Amino acid sequence: MALFEWGPKFCIGIQSIDDQHKKLVDYVNQLHEGMLSGKGADLMGPILQGLVEYTVNHFKYEEGIFSTHGYADAVAHKAEHDKLIQQVGDFHGKFKAGSATISTELMNFLKNWLMAHILGSDKKYVPFLTEKGVK
Repeated sequence: MALFEWGPKFCIGIQSIDDQHKKLVDYVNQLHEGMLSGKGADLMGPILQGLVEYTVNHFKYEEGIFSTHGYADAVAHKAEHDKLIQQVGDFHGKFKAGSATISTELMNFLKNWLMAHILGSDKKYVPFLTEKGVK
């Protein structure tokens, strides 16, 4: 069973970003499934690494669009991105060092952060970007 069920309410209407969000949800669900089935660090590590790298690239993509179109709340939005990257990076470092494991607490944090970010911060920029012709 997936931890995060993608549905229409999470679509922001900008296809490239919706596709990236779906991929992030897929990574979260892969981690969750691996945790539930007891996969070891050797199998979970590449999934976690993929999530970290994909998240960084997704954030850069959004921030590039903000820069191109002069989105007024870009600095605050980027600060949210930076905070998550720091938190996940810290966890990833501990995981690689063997001092942290994928837990229910981590999975709930990732799910809740992603849901709140998409439904809150990301939906805020949609009117501005669609007015600029971003699809």
